[in-house]
Amino acid sequence: MKPRIVPMTARHLSAVAELERVCFPADPWSEALYRAALENPAVAVLLALGEDGALLGYAVLSTVLDEGNLDNIAVAPDCRRRGVADALLSALTAFGRARLACLMLEVRASNAPAIALYEKHGFQAVGRRKNYYDAPREDAILMTLKFGPDTGRTMCAPADGGSYETAPAEQRGACRPL
Repeated sequence: MKPRIVPMTARHLSAVAELERVCFPADPWSEALYRAALENPAVAVLLALGEDGALLGYAVLSTVLDEGNLDNIAVAPDCRRRGVADALLSALTAFGRARLACLMLEVRASNAPAIALYEKHGFQAVGRRKNYYDAPREDAILMTLKFGPDTGRTMCAPADGGSYETAPAEQRGACRPL
């Protein structure tokens, strides 16, 4: 499965909020929170869409100066283990490599598949937050991916609104940055 990675728009809000409730029933983010993310230039919500346009998953990245935090990543239960989270994470790490000093995240200590995916993308465990999660109460593993000097590439969306892709610096004018 090769999902198309696109930025979230207002028309996606209800589908994202519904997938949030399915994936995180104990403490889902509200549709209002996702609406606020659309208006916040320091937050990006990327969607993974299927060939038919169906929402397969999403990821939320917030930034402060040159640091990024992967706030949330979710994949529809029937789409897991098919490369959706991998594609979302690839898009976010490409953006990070071009624009940030590091990406950080927290993950449940028991979530071995997610930890393995993050490690595949170069994240390293750097700490633990005791009792960070509720329902059930559990520690979080802190993971960080540090980047080297700017590579001269930026994350962008083609002017036609197509999928996210990396573009050489000389083509940045044809793209709108994340």
